[in-house]
Amino acid sequence: MRALFGLLRLITCLNVWVGKITAFFVVPIFLLILIEVFMRYFLGAPAVWTNELAQLIFGVYSIMAGGYLAVSNGHVNVDIVYARFPERARAVIDILTSTLFFLFIGSLLYFGVSMALDSMSTWERSQSAWNPYIWPFKLMIPVAATLLLLQGIVKLIKDILIAAGVALPPDLAPNGASENH
Repeated sequence: MRALFGLLRLITCLNVWVGKITAFFVVPIFLLILIEVFMRYFLGAPAVWTNELAQLIFGVYSIMAGGYLAVSNGHVNVDIVYARFPERARAVIDILTSTLFFLFIGSLLYFGVSMALDSMSTWERSQSAWNPYIWPFKLMIPVAATLLLLQGIVKLIKDILIAAGVALPPDLAPNGASENH
């Protein structure tokens, strides 16, 4: 059980680490938009690359945050009734509904890998005036899906243990993992 808890911690720490680094992607996005506004309105010469690069970085920012959001329970929930159930009942519900999560992530991973491989095989570029390579950005889709899948497996294992009545260590208990990393 100790090795299992260690693995759960490792995956969770990885997603927290990636999420914290990804949070800093807001800075270049902000700076690129600021540069675009300055060049467009003060110099009268809009740049062709700033808006597109900001969008590409935002795409990576959006998808790479998924694992971190799963750790911190930041995804959208409708828990008006769910929140009133005891912890073990919530775990059973989460186990049952996890099939939807794994179906979604499986599809995202399957199609994301396919899209990334196609893009990499042709060294795909944008069709804009700037024409940057976009395959590295598409490669982030299966990477992010894998991180989210791993965190989903962590959640499922924790739910199974909770439903079985196994006490989790405090740092793995629900709502506790994100606070200690």
